[in-house]
Amino acid sequence: MSIQSFTRGPSSALLLVNFGRERGLPLARLLAGSRLSMAQLQDPNSLLSAAQELRLVGNLLELLGDPPGLGHEVGLRYHFSTYGLFGYGLISSATPADALSLALRFLPLTYAFSSIGYHQEPGVGVLTFGEPAVADVALQSFLLERDMAAAAVLMKEIVGEDFRLLRITRCGAPPVHGGAGESRKIFGVGPEYRAQSNSLVFDRRWLHRSLPQANPVTVSMCEQMCRQLLEQRQMHPGVVAQVRQHLDALPAGAVADLPAMARLNRTSVRTLKRRLQEQGSSYRQLLAEHRRRQALELLGNPGLSLTQVAQRLGFSDLSSFSQSFKRWFGVAPSQYRQGPGG
Repeated sequence: MSIQSFTRGPSSALLLVNFGRERGLPLARLLAGSRLSMAQLQDPNSLLSAAQELRLVGNLLELLGDPPGLGHEVGLRYHFSTYGLFGYGLISSATPADALSLALRFLPLTYAFSSIGYHQEPGVGVLTFGEPAVADVALQSFLLERDMAAAAVLMKEIVGEDFRLLRITRCGAPPVHGGAGESRKIFGVGPEYRAQSNSLVFDRRWLHRSLPQANPVTVSMCEQMCRQLLEQRQMHPGVVAQVRQHLDALPAGAVADLPAMARLNRTSVRTLKRRLQEQGSSYRQLLAEHRRRQALELLGNPGLSLTQVAQRLGFSDLSSFSQSFKRWFGVAPSQYRQGPGG
């Protein structure tokens, strides 16, 4: 089952929002479209969908302009305490090898969007990171960078301050905007590109170190509670709800075509169309519904002109947007923005 099929606590979302606010970004813009409030993010009992956190990430990237190394910069803020009970279980393990085993069993309790695996090669351990299942390329790149940096921080906090990575590898070519400069380094190690996998490579001997805070009672208690949390947080949405979640996670104006949406749902186009039809819907209907919600949301941002709203929604000009909006809601977008007393 996909990691995105689980709900998550608010700590990661709060970290993202605080990161943006430190850079002078308005709270309303950071939360736009997420259906979240600051009170929810500060409530430890709140549960968020993966789509809600993805929307916060999308807002952050849009407002900051997706600068090089942003994912790494954010990921380095994910300390063991960010993960709550799960994090305490890790540092209470007898050895880093035990902590790694625990982490991989309860991966959905982290905030990762990458699929994470582990294997051994001669003398080294290799953590691998699969590309996050999101349609937007910038969002995918940010999440991968963040997840890899956060995993490295967690390893260092578990093993000790002297922990070092040997290599960082990334699939694909170096980014054209910034290369592998200082902003992309983790503990002084920069990524090697055009590799076969996205990975963190380290000396395997680190895994056998005895941990100073080892406590078998704490680990046992954490494991038991993590199993319960995993069961509680597993979502069973229908395919319509899954498609809506993926659409809600897209940045404003971005559109995933039917083949892309089928890939995100790990199925074929034909099967996705059939399942949607069985639930009385279609991808075209859900896409139109999503576009209408986006239109209302963007019109609520006074910093955007009507022309800018039309452009973000993918319309060729303001006239086309106005005609569509009037067909959807019965009033022109200018009248809607003015309100009933306008």
